[in-house]
Amino acid sequence: MTILDKIVLRKKEEVAQAKQLVSVRQLESGLHFNRNPHSFKSFLTDPGRTGIIAEFKRRSPSKGIINDKVTVADVTTGYAAAGASALSVLTDTDFFGGHTKDLLEARAANQIPILRKDFMIDEYQVIEAKALGADIILLIAAILTPQEIAALAGTAKGLGLNVLLEVHNQEELERSICPDLDAIGVNNRNLADFTVNIQTSFDLVDQIPSDFMKISESAISDTETIKKLKLAGFNGFLIGENFMKTENPGAAMSAFVSELISV
Repeated sequence: MTILDKIVLRKKEEVAQAKQLVSVRQLESGLHFNRNPHSFKSFLTDPGRTGIIAEFKRRSPSKGIINDKVTVADVTTGYAAAGASALSVLTDTDFFGGHTKDLLEARAANQIPILRKDFMIDEYQVIEAKALGADIILLIAAILTPQEIAALAGTAKGLGLNVLLEVHNQEELERSICPDLDAIGVNNRNLADFTVNIQTSFDLVDQIPSDFMKISESAISDTETIKKLKLAGFNGFLIGENFMKTENPGAAMSAFVSELISV
């Protein structure tokens, strides 16, 4: 059984438990349920911003603890100040050390789009994401059928949410595209064994239809890589570990951006 298999099994248990604790009706009366989500495309293509989707991540199955000494508010506001186009907040607890309250804290402190980074397998999680103040949800092709992707994306669009589809290879890409997506992300991390290879993005970029924004995810640790990805046609770049492994992730991103924009 792969790490991804274990995560999905646990996620099914979590969702079943969550449904028992908080009803959909309660979610729909939540603090942020009626707010109008930010446009992912508007921020990602804003020339005054970096295209970076900066991630708050305490730990991962492959690396263990990355940084559990910093607060969500400090890190995410630091990212926003450094020019992040969007924020990514892990809400998976068992494998990534995240929590739904992290998303609430990030939302309270920021006015840019926030991606709920989790393993979405049920409509309930999409409704919950809206109630928590997310602007974007992630759908991972490796754990969903084409029918499930279409259904979850349709639910999200009905709530005004933006949808990012994550793929790892051409087969996933071809079977998973549907009209209700806003962006397609190429994850350079193999979710079966968590190894990374940036070449995955370059191999798939031309296969992604131009109707969708193109995002490269994981294995990005230097500015030269971003410059090459931009030339290849990517609009956005999800970076987490590279910043989170430092004492001050916001300052690390600021230094990274300074290098990125220097001629």
